[in-house]
Amino acid sequence: MRRAFLVVSFTILVINGILTYINWKFSLLFLILIPLILMGLFDMYQSIHTIRRNFPLVGRLRYLLGSIGPEIRQYFIETDTDGKPFNRLQRNMVYSRSKKESDMEPFGTQKNTYESGYEWINHSIRAITFQDMNPKPLVRIGSSNCSKPYMASMFNISAMSYGSLSKNAIIALNEGAKKGGFYHNTGEGGLSPYHLLGGDVVWNIGTGYFSCRKFDGTFCPDEFEKRAILDEVKMIEIKFSQGAKPGHGGILPKEKVTDEIAAIRLVNKGHDIISPPTHSAFTTPLELIDFIKLLRERSGGKPIGIKICIGNKAEFISICKAMVATQTYLDFITVDGGEGGTGAAPPEYSDHVGMPLRDALAFVHDCLKGYGIKEQIKVIASGKVISGFDIIRNLSIGADLCNSARGMMFALGCIQALECHTNTCPTGVATQNPRLMKGLVPEDKSTRVTRYQYETVKSAVDLMASAGLDHPDKVDRSVVSTRINPIMIQTFEEIYPELDRGCLLNEATVPDYLKVFWLKASIEKF
Repeated sequence: MRRAFLVVSFTILVINGILTYINWKFSLLFLILIPLILMGLFDMYQSIHTIRRNFPLVGRLRYLLGSIGPEIRQYFIETDTDGKPFNRLQRNMVYSRSKKESDMEPFGTQKNTYESGYEWINHSIRAITFQDMNPKPLVRIGSSNCSKPYMASMFNISAMSYGSLSKNAIIALNEGAKKGGFYHNTGEGGLSPYHLLGGDVVWNIGTGYFSCRKFDGTFCPDEFEKRAILDEVKMIEIKFSQGAKPGHGGILPKEKVTDEIAAIRLVNKGHDIISPPTHSAFTTPLELIDFIKLLRERSGGKPIGIKICIGNKAEFISICKAMVATQTYLDFITVDGGEGGTGAAPPEYSDHVGMPLRDALAFVHDCLKGYGIKEQIKVIASGKVISGFDIIRNLSIGADLCNSARGMMFALGCIQALECHTNTCPTGVATQNPRLMKGLVPEDKSTRVTRYQYETVKSAVDLMASAGLDHPDKVDRSVVSTRINPIMIQTFEEIYPELDRGCLLNEATVPDYLKVFWLKASIEKF
């Protein structure tokens, strides 16, 4: 192969010299052909790619078109209602609101209102004037065990780590939260300086215990207390699982691990940072209760919660039993649906692990009510929440407030390029590449985050007013209807019948569909 390459190259140079002497136009043409001929010869003799070996040069078009396939589909093929995980209409709504442009739709809905799964608000003849509503309703988070309750907005920034997101993105999100009066969840990647710029922070602590770990990766109470008592930290969230990859643990590719990120997380650089799939600080429900007490004490009485994607129902019921047995309560539970987002996850986990949000919300709310402790604990919904209707739908099933990750990323300028895991995000949102990151200007994007959050809360409040409800607490399962099939409509009240308060405290009153899980649940083990 090498000899043939040298012979051909020498021949080309000789012919090119002759043609140069005869006619420069022929020479220019030949100079264009030389690289193509060389690439064709290389393709013929390489043994890795079958298509290129069988179809030299032409076969390269397959790989070229495949590499720009997402862009071709997004800009030239997809309709306004196509596109995954968010379609063009949804993305444009966020862009418009963040830029303070009109988000109105002309000529009516593009949705098929007779398609199974179509949902709508049941408005009231006695609708309330929007001016009579509180445009920024707050939700109190804090059980009877909590000495420093927090008043939270009904729409906040969901967990996204520094490392997964760029420094500029984290700065913009935190400053946006500060301007708008809502909280910013750190994600499990640790508490960075860019989370401490004045915005309210929920410190998410995952299985890797980043920013509060010992050298061996176990939890360090002293490192935790050092950061948990900071004024910016309003709540602590123990991450059990993430919707996009429950039971798997987090992944930060080594390409995105800088010296600064390694220092913030208290880890070594030079390899992928992988969180374990489970916690080492506790192994049973009762040990979890002790861990909650420790965090509450070391943080000075701040609200302590968990983030969980529901899997084994008996395990969540075990947590409820432990709270009742010890009279020690979580202050909030963030329910992440299986449709939640991530920077990187195996496709089997993204597609086939974890309970979807609506079913999970109904289950969690009903378990807490069934054990008579719902009044102590606020439920936060997370998973594809980007619009006012998404908020109301989640409130109607059982949430008290909502978080959004990808919606906030769109407000930052994310174009859904699907390159979060490659460190090549073209908008500078999900990359540590300085050249790409500099395109995201925090001063501008923070304002967009604030606008988007404000307009979305305003939309949710407007929908409540149309339903004749003056506070989020009054949104129940009768508010939203969904089409089951072309001739059947049901409200969430019919789809998810609520349990009676206290019915899970005694075996005799446990509903049949939960009894097998109730009997398996134990405060001694998960």
